[in-house]
Amino acid sequence: MPSPDRRAGLLPQRQAGLLPRRRALLRALAASPGALSLPGRAAEAWPSRPVRLVVGYPAGASTDLCARILAEDWRTRLPQPVVVENRPGANGSLGAAFVAQAEPDGHTLLVSNTSTMTANHLLYRDVRYQPLRDLLPLATVTLSPFLLAASPRSPRSRGFRSVADVVAAAKADPGGLAYGSAGSGNLQHLNMELFCAAAGIRLLHVPFRGAAPAQNALVAGEVDLVLETPSTTPLLAAGMLIPLACTGEERWRDLPAVPTLAESGFPGFACSFWNGLVAPAGLPAAIQDRLVGLMEAAAAAPATRRLLLAQGEVMVLRPVAFRERVVADIARNAEVIRSAGIEVQ
Repeated sequence: MPSPDRRAGLLPQRQAGLLPRRRALLRALAASPGALSLPGRAAEAWPSRPVRLVVGYPAGASTDLCARILAEDWRTRLPQPVVVENRPGANGSLGAAFVAQAEPDGHTLLVSNTSTMTANHLLYRDVRYQPLRDLLPLATVTLSPFLLAASPRSPRSRGFRSVADVVAAAKADPGGLAYGSAGSGNLQHLNMELFCAAAGIRLLHVPFRGAAPAQNALVAGEVDLVLETPSTTPLLAAGMLIPLACTGEERWRDLPAVPTLAESGFPGFACSFWNGLVAPAGLPAAIQDRLVGLMEAAAAAPATRRLLLAQGEVMVLRPVAFRERVVADIARNAEVIRSAGIEVQ
């Protein structure tokens, strides 16, 4: 199975050295009393060219879909084109590193998920960004549970109807069941390992280059289990995948018959992930305000909100609260990585 290629697409050393210095200069200018009018002028001029929403995953997964929903909404509000650019690889690290090295002018932004901002730097030695140093959390847009799903096409999992079935099969054949994820260190990976530890079982992890390829493998029966996102609800409802449990504190609203993991014998077990907007560090405050305003307007627009609800609960955390969430998630994931014995790559 494919694994992340962490080397592809990285900036040349010369650019990697120049751009942080240029961004540091912009930060110094923004902090200078004589430059107080600069942010206002920058906001008035923004956007002066197309806005890129970079996604570190292939097209079709939840983060990509959120980016495309936002882009469609923003096109009605901005005088410049808004384009989605997929830069998959290394569990979203390539896209995040690209945005971290971009000019902090609001024209290159990252639509991120929890994994990119809270786990990659804990797992990959050569990650070219530090999430809270090089990137600026602006606003979340969705908060979602996972849905534990089994493949009806795999002979190992086609008979599963409950979490108890998974646990029994895994204990009868340790390592015989395989689960897919969007990559090593992805929240699908970390939370499945957390579940394995709670259940006292061992499963085979198969990392892919994004959630969409992992989902395709599950539909085809190439892996037995995946912690899916709410965007797969139509596949679950149609019987193309077997829903076993929801990882939220409550049942997922579109699958009310599917129990939570807590109801399935794991009290207190709950996990979720967010999608949100992130910018290069040093973005002027006035442009930050405009972008947060765009996120809030998109979340409130009825047509856009309906589309976002298919990805999770619509939730806009502003920069301070968003940063606090990132800090808390980093601490949680560091503990999961330590307790599960997941090795740095």
